[in-house]
Amino acid sequence: LPRTSNPLSKFHMLYVKSKQLASVGPFFFFFLQLNQLEKAVEAAHTFFMANPEHMEMQQNIEDYRTMAGVEAFQLVDREAKPHLESYSAGVKHYEADDFEVAIKYFEQALREYFNEDMECRALCEGPQRFEEYEYLGNKGSLYEAIADHYMQVLVCQHECVRELATRPGRLSPIENFLPLHYDYLQFAYYRVGEYVKALECAKGYLLFHPDDEDVLDNVDYYESLLDDSIDRGSIEAREDLAMFVKRHKLESELLKSAAEGLGFLYSEPNYWIRYGGRQDENRVPSGVNMEAAEIRGLSMGKKSPPKIERDLREGGPLIYENITFVYNSEQLNGTQRVLLDNVLSEEQCRELYSVASRILLVGDGYRGKTSPHTPNEKFEGATVLKALKFGYEGRVPLKSARLFYDISEKARKIVESYFMLNSTLYFSYTHMVCRTALSGQQDRRNDLSHPIHADNCLLDPEANECWKEPPAYTFRDYSALLYMNDDFEGGEFIFTEMDAKTVTASVKPKCGRMISFSSGGENPHGVKAVTKGQRCAVALWFTLDPLYRELERIQADEVIAILNQEQQGRHTLKINPRDEL
Repeated sequence: LPRTSNPLSKFHMLYVKSKQLASVGPFFFFFLQLNQLEKAVEAAHTFFMANPEHMEMQQNIEDYRTMAGVEAFQLVDREAKPHLESYSAGVKHYEADDFEVAIKYFEQALREYFNEDMECRALCEGPQRFEEYEYLGNKGSLYEAIADHYMQVLVCQHECVRELATRPGRLSPIENFLPLHYDYLQFAYYRVGEYVKALECAKGYLLFHPDDEDVLDNVDYYESLLDDSIDRGSIEAREDLAMFVKRHKLESELLKSAAEGLGFLYSEPNYWIRYGGRQDENRVPSGVNMEAAEIRGLSMGKKSPPKIERDLREGGPLIYENITFVYNSEQLNGTQRVLLDNVLSEEQCRELYSVASRILLVGDGYRGKTSPHTPNEKFEGATVLKALKFGYEGRVPLKSARLFYDISEKARKIVESYFMLNSTLYFSYTHMVCRTALSGQQDRRNDLSHPIHADNCLLDPEANECWKEPPAYTFRDYSALLYMNDDFEGGEFIFTEMDAKTVTASVKPKCGRMISFSSGGENPHGVKAVTKGQRCAVALWFTLDPLYRELERIQADEVIAILNQEQQGRHTLKINPRDEL
């Protein structure tokens, strides 16, 4: 039966690790053993399309592609859905202002979509079995059993719109997927002078969102462009779409009615929600001369960043003296971003850098992997609790261990204040990290120290999406990086567009500098290759949800409270700090 595809593709299910290669599955390894490099590249590419967060595979693809002499445009995704591929091609041509070709692909995507919808619905016409349903204990009549079966079939068919909007390997559908075709088309047809078709597509979009003011304005404008000989009232949304939407609404009413009559739970999802992890919204998405369009009377929807489910504010007080404001979101070409200097003094940087060399563990936070992001660098890390443990045991100065704790708390308060948050910001993870360039491996490097990613969702550059689903840390709300040194080469922090290629801002680390930003798909970021020396920073992730507070941080808070009382000569709490550590 058609259901949302497993988040692990069939290639991923066969994934294993090989000593010869960084990370390949049996298909990849099998084809390589047979010296069939092109097929190995295809297998790797198919895996990566379903798992874009898998950075090791991305590096493998480049290696295999070079070995096989395969161009990027020749890569084949064996699990690709034709209508999704056509849609993506349409978006790319639209963004390049190639509207005629974009129209061709969007129209092809719609034909493929409706064909896939028919197939999906046909596959629902079979035995159904809901996991929670007690079939053996059911004492309903024959008529009730028949009704129950057909309601389950109808639920399956109704869910096809979600199935068709979901890319292989993903749990979440592309939001507002089908309406977006008509949104793109209405403006593309306008740009090539086909006003009747533009009007048809705009009215088609309104079948999903009848209260969209911008598209309503566009309808009026398109009608004003038509010849007087054309009957404006005769131009309606396309018949196939009108029938599709009508059927979908009738199915929804049937399911709600049946749920009451047959006593099963059914909650109608919002299939056409108009916001989410996309850069293109529900109006005319992009690629337009805004000034000229507004003069001509066409209502334009600006290209918006992904929606953040809270009020966006910034510019609050920095609350500490000597901190220097450098850039805000606008100056960093993004949303919810700030760059500050002098958060640490030179002396504090030296002290932290000194203690780092004694507490860092290779591969900490990455299951002991020496080089989790790139084979050309060594990665080391340590948590606050570990620093305090070393301090209590006398392996590092306790004052230095407490400095790590104190400066991370300072950073939290700055972020909470600057972004003017109405609720408490909690730590979700605190990590002192160093990246060291490995000698003899820096020639002709074209990789990154940390690949482009987002902190609370899975960045999918091909789909122009950021999927807020596991294994992403979806509870993270804000991030910050506090730098300790600058005596290295490379290692610039960069923000990019959702394509993970177009750099929107670059930050050169130095002692006391802090970059902070919201953790979602609106802020893809990464680190350029460290080509010489060692780059150290305190990485901080925060959450607004107390359920996801960092456990080690809570333990560290308790240890600090006990140490403070010991220093004051009071022992009212009968807890040994060693027990907490």
